[in-house]
Amino acid sequence: MFRFVVALVLTALTTTMAFADAGRWQRAWPNTDFTKMSVNPFEIFSGGPPKDGIPAITGPTMKPVAAEDEIDDREPVMSVALDGQTPRAYPIRYLMWHEIVNDRIGDVPVAVTFCPLCNSGLVFDLRMDGQELELGVSGMLRHSDMIMYDRQTESWWQQFTGEAIAGDMLGKTLTPLPALLESWAAFKSRHPDGLVMAEPTGHSRSYGSNPYRSYDTGTPFLYRGENPPHDIHPLTRVIRVDDKAWPLIRVRQAGRLEEADLILTWTEGQASALDDKNIAEGREVGNVVVTSPDGTPVVFEVVFAFAFHAFTPDGEWMLGAQ
Repeated sequence: MFRFVVALVLTALTTTMAFADAGRWQRAWPNTDFTKMSVNPFEIFSGGPPKDGIPAITGPTMKPVAAEDEIDDREPVMSVALDGQTPRAYPIRYLMWHEIVNDRIGDVPVAVTFCPLCNSGLVFDLRMDGQELELGVSGMLRHSDMIMYDRQTESWWQQFTGEAIAGDMLGKTLTPLPALLESWAAFKSRHPDGLVMAEPTGHSRSYGSNPYRSYDTGTPFLYRGENPPHDIHPLTRVIRVDDKAWPLIRVRQAGRLEEADLILTWTEGQASALDDKNIAEGREVGNVVVTSPDGTPVVFEVVFAFAFHAFTPDGEWMLGAQ
């Protein structure tokens, strides 16, 4: 009986908090039409920082790979290689503190995004219905994943799915672009003539450090959903391709897998960004590459299992022979 009463009280408090948050949304976001919303507002929580409290970067300064001498070889970077353009690397040491980088690669406006709480790194094409969007960090979370917003309409966008979940852009989906979360050594080895994002100026941040020390061996932050099936730990890294997820450990042990008309490979050399206080000292998680059989890059990411399950509850877990 006591547990039942406690559960009722907690449910009431959560509901009250959700309504209170919803009431504040319109005051903080007067240009966002919250009558247009596709998700349960009770799933949305403040992550702590207010709107733009985590400052997105727009128009980053890029420099030649050969000019970068501060990033450790094991540090992770998000890399993008569009056809006909010089490949670019965006160090996680900066994305950890800014989460979104709005850039232009040739004629393509892009947003390089990284949500530390889900280990979700995705790059999006910002062209939408004849206009170019610019994204910022709302400060809100759903299933512990960053909710982004566009500065043109102030619609809210779910980073994990690229979908607009509230506002005038409701129902629209950003186009994801192939990208890698790889070590700095791997990127500069493949692209010695590439470009790398320079350290942002005008911000007082401890670049190179991890403010979420030991996070990826703990528990998800502000996650209220159920745990993944098959006794998979919520913070297990999985390789997500559409609605399929391969446990990273399985690909790591195999080195190379050919499944579901895809080729998945693992090589050592990348530090976890969410382990040690110093990103470069994080434990080994390795580099993953996913392509089609002919070598064409595909959109994928290495994320935490709880996030895949929360956003893809009917997803397929690629566990191999059991």
